Amino acid sequence: MKIREFAVEQWMNEYEETCRYNLAETCVRSLTTGELLKLSGRHEEVLAELAATPLTYGPIPGSPRLRALVADLYTVQGPNNVLITHGAIGANALVHTTLVEPGDHIVAVVPTYQQHYSIPDSYGARVDHLTLREENGWLPDPDELDHLVTPDTKLIAVNNPNNPTGALIDEAGLTRIAEIAGRVGAWVLCDEVYRGVDQHGDGFTTSIADLYERGISTGSMSKPYSLAGLRLGWITGPAGLLQAVATHRDYTTISVGRIDDLLACVALENKDAVLARSHRITRTNLAILDEWVSGRNDITYVKPASGTTALLRYHYPLGSYEFCTRLLKETGVMFTPGAAFDIEHTVRIGFADDTETLRTGLHLLGRFLEQLPQA
Repeated sequence: MKIREFAVEQWMNEYEETCRYNLAETCVRSLTTGELLKLSGRHEEVLAELAATPLTYGPIPGSPRLRALVADLYTVQGPNNVLITHGAIGANALVHTTLVEPGDHIVAVVPTYQQHYSIPDSYGARVDHLTLREENGWLPDPDELDHLVTPDTKLIAVNNPNNPTGALIDEAGLTRIAEIAGRVGAWVLCDEVYRGVDQHGDGFTTSIADLYERGISTGSMSKPYSLAGLRLGWITGPAGLLQAVATHRDYTTISVGRIDDLLACVALENKDAVLARSHRITRTNLAILDEWVSGRNDITYVKPASGTTALLRYHYPLGSYEFCTRLLKETGVMFTPGAAFDIEHTVRIGFADDTETLRTGLHLLGRFLEQLPQA
């Protein structure tokens, strides 16, 4: 099997450990173990649980405690509709591995996380791209999707909230996608790894798993829950599908770590406190970014409705890899090149890490831009 290099991950692997100001980070500012225990209000009790945890294999699908907590993030799902995985990246890969066969027809929204089109392509599927457009607020055009879907379409892959743009498909939009998929009996995989940090309300948009009988949601503890180091995610969907996924999972994963499972339980049992922190960070930092963009005539964007990332369009005659490499070398500020998402003259910014890092990075970016000739 040959597969295209994962452009975003290649870029992150090259520079994220050595940059000075990481504005490519996509997680809400990570919690330390101590901060998580403090948020729980059960510091000593959790330490006692950790001390008593045997370091052997855990339950293969995830602990009953954790699967029940994940199910509570949805409206009509139960523990039997949840399978715990190694991150959302593991969840997405398992869904594609389970459903996609050579010759199958797949429709994938782009830009998105590259798994959703490169993995099916590597399996010999026929992959059509539903291209999101800036002028449409980076939201999918349902009429275009309806045109792309054929009687033999196996899977529609979407990402909500969207990475890299922060666009958010509302319940009406998801319902329309489900109707189109239902017409031909297609599955809908919705990568919902950023679900929980909408800019308004409680932060949660309806999940595709709650709207459509063939809807599959993937998520993780990494982004809104600030615990990427746990490497813990999940698939939520029909129990029959999860049984098929589990067959493939047996070849790659036994169980997630018991300590990771336990700490994920602690976080989800205190999700209101964890997410309140995440909302403060994402909403404060996006306001800072929005004010900065509004004050410039050389940078434009569609303001994100959710998530932790935005796609900034710059008006200079440099390719995005050259732009980002020069910026990193001259200032220490790291963005992700838009070309990694096949959208030139843009960069992805992660705005949900440390607030002072964001302010400093934007200031240094402004100084860098002053030295460039405009197109």
